[in-house]
Amino acid sequence: MMKNDLFLRALKGESVDRPPVWMMRQAGRYLPDFMKLKAKYDFFTRCRTPELATEITVMPIHQIGTDAAILFSDILVVPQAMDLPFEMKADIGPWLQKPISSAADVNKIRVPNVEEKLDYVMEAIKMTKSELDNEVPLIGFAGSPWTIMCYSVEGHGSKTFNKAKGFCFSQPEAAHQLLQKITDTTIMYLKAKVRSGVDAVQIFDSWGGVLSPADYQVFSWPYIQQIIDALKEEAPVIVFGKGCWFALEEMATSGASALGVDWTITPENARAFSNRNITLQGNFDPSRLLSPIPEIERGVKDMIDRFGKDKYIANLGHGILPNIPVENAQAFVNAVKNYKS
Repeated sequence: MMKNDLFLRALKGESVDRPPVWMMRQAGRYLPDFMKLKAKYDFFTRCRTPELATEITVMPIHQIGTDAAILFSDILVVPQAMDLPFEMKADIGPWLQKPISSAADVNKIRVPNVEEKLDYVMEAIKMTKSELDNEVPLIGFAGSPWTIMCYSVEGHGSKTFNKAKGFCFSQPEAAHQLLQKITDTTIMYLKAKVRSGVDAVQIFDSWGGVLSPADYQVFSWPYIQQIIDALKEEAPVIVFGKGCWFALEEMATSGASALGVDWTITPENARAFSNRNITLQGNFDPSRLLSPIPEIERGVKDMIDRFGKDKYIANLGHGILPNIPVENAQAFVNAVKNYKS
């Protein structure tokens, strides 16, 4: 029996006294205890060591009291399992020495046995569930196929991902073949996560917003829809598309349980575009957590007033920044917990 089921109730659209709260990237970066582990272990060692992943995942639950935990991992473990050897380089971020550039490269990509290749993730889930002891739900996640393809073709982060877009436009058949392989792998990965114990899953379409609305319907959304269709009967699915406000209407009828929105759309428009019939999650600007605490408290109350307390999960509009003071993150969480309409 889940001791705090507020998050799961909000995903079901049930009426609640106050919205649940968690923060994207809450497991790390801004927490001093996380930084100590970062100094001792490189990024993917932390991801691949179940004991470390568990410790990092539960940190914000015990230290700032969010209503849900999200497994410490990374979206790039999926392409790594597909034999794309991504590294995490200091001051650069994701790095792939030989990005995909041709149909021949795509043909070499294999859909892996995720239970084998990503067994360390499943072990971390089981360990984390045991550590949480039903205190709060645990969220598993994956990157959208489009977002994973962006890194796999570009080879690193980018503001525009023009190389990835160019690959889609000049070699559409190869692009769709790659997207389908990533989709198939992601479905198996998320299903394995659910079997291992996660209570909900989130799909991060971090780079969906670099596509035009028309191209989004070709290269991103159909693959996300496949994932939703495959998972929705097994666990609640949250879709977060950064910069994808233009797709909210279609997303709202997709079978997803909730939609994440960033800070570039008002709560009123997010509700209107999604036809007011689905739980929304977001959308506090992470940089706003650098405001004085009274301003954070006012901003949170205004955000919840505008979204409404029901069918709503309070969150940031993207991941928490590394330079946010812990007390400011705590103020954000407390402001939601103390909310009264």
